[in-house]
Formats: sequence, structure tokens, C-alpha cells
Amino acid sequence: MDQATPPPPPASAGSETRSRAAPALRPRDAATLILVDRAKKKPRVLMGRRHVGLAFMGGKFVFPGGRVEPSDRRMIVAGALPQRSEDALDARLVRPSPMLGRSLALAAIRETYEETGLLVGSRDYGPPASVPEGAWTAFAEEGVFPDLEALHLLARAITPPGRPRRFDTRFFVADRTAVAAERPGIVGPDSELTEIAWVGLDEARKLDLPRITRAVLDDLEAAAALDFQPFRAIPFYFERYGKGLRELL
Repeated sequence: MDQATPPPPPASAGSETRSRAAPALRPRDAATLILVDRAKKKPRVLMGRRHVGLAFMGGKFVFPGGRVEPSDRRMIVAGALPQRSEDALDARLVRPSPMLGRSLALAAIRETYEETGLLVGSRDYGPPASVPEGAWTAFAEEGVFPDLEALHLLARAITPPGRPRRFDTRFFVADRTAVAAERPGIVGPDSELTEIAWVGLDEARKLDLPRITRAVLDDLEAAAALDFQPFRAIPFYFERYGKGLRELL
């Protein structure tokens, strides 16, 4: 465990407020994608503000993401996740699945499209021959193959017990150049994300953020300082006996 700095209480993709009456929920697999623009000296990240009317983190600024859906397990891909990411995704799991990393990465890509209109992948291979119904049809129409090689695992966080919603969230990072296409009209006043913006890390910390997002921003800054070297340590946030912990995978 990293003892250098005490971590903030992990909130992952779950609610910021404990619910004493909440049942013991099993965390659901979820994924987030942090897009980083490194065109200038200081990196910028894409963040979006959730609709204030949403019961789940309404009004907070977040990275796009959400839970794994059945279609993510059926979508075809180009490339594979880096081995370091695959190894970290399997760590601490009793029965790791060979399809888990793939499904999580695809969930992060799909959710990014659904919430921002940005399609992460490659046009070098032509359109996917067949795709599941739903959001993945946009990738076929735009001729974009999801490319997992563009993603690297940055962190993992499990929502503490006692929250009304719990997620086992994996935070992936990809460069802005991995965005192959964009569809307008996704973000707006009546959408899940009412606004999105590319912001510097210091600027991002001044926004209304979930606690885990603030912690992952620190992890992102540390990874950027190492030029995102593939074998860097990957933080894992969770709670044990009421104590928030940060260990390294």
C-alpha cells in the first residue's frame, strides 16, 4: 500500500453520500475514459458537467463513462489492450475473465460516444462489418473501428459499501488523437452532459468534482510526468473496514 499520502475516501462512480438503509450491493463493472490533449506543454483533459436534474452526481464534472452493457461483449475491435493494462485488470480478481479487459475498454469507448459524440478508434480498416444494435451502429456508419491499443489503464476504484449504487470502475486514458470522428448534437441542456470542455489539470481541480475524480486527476498528472510509461504503477482505491485505502497494482 502507498503510505506516502493518505488517499481521500474513495467514492468511485457511486454516490457521494452514504445511505444507511442501502442494501449490501455487489459493485457492477464500469469503465471511464480520460481523453488527454498533449498538443501543448501542459496537458488538458476532456470533462463534462452532468445534468443538475440527475439523481446520480447531478451537476458534477466527470469523465465520460458508465457500466458495461451486453453489447460491449459482442462488439468487434481493432487491436488489443497493452499487456500491462491486461495484467492490472486481472489483478485482485478471484476468477479473471479473458474477455473482461476487452469489455471494459469497449464500455469506456461506447460511453464516451454516447455522452460526448466523440468516436474513439481508427478509420484505417474501413467500417465494422457487423455491430450490435444501439450506440455501436454509429461506429459502422462513421467507418470507425474501436481501437483498444489507444487505451491504457490509469486507475481502478470500487465504490465503498453503503452507497445506493456501487461500481467497480476502471479508468482508462487515451490521447486526443485517438478520436477518429465526432457527431454533433449529443451534448446539450437536456442531455446527460450539458456541457463539455478541454481543461488544464489545475483548472479541472477547481470544478465541482466527485472525490474519486479529484484523486484520479492527481494520478493522471503523475502518469503524465512519466510520459505515460507503460509499466508505471496503477492505483487501486477501495474501502476496508470503513477505511479508505490506496494500493498499487
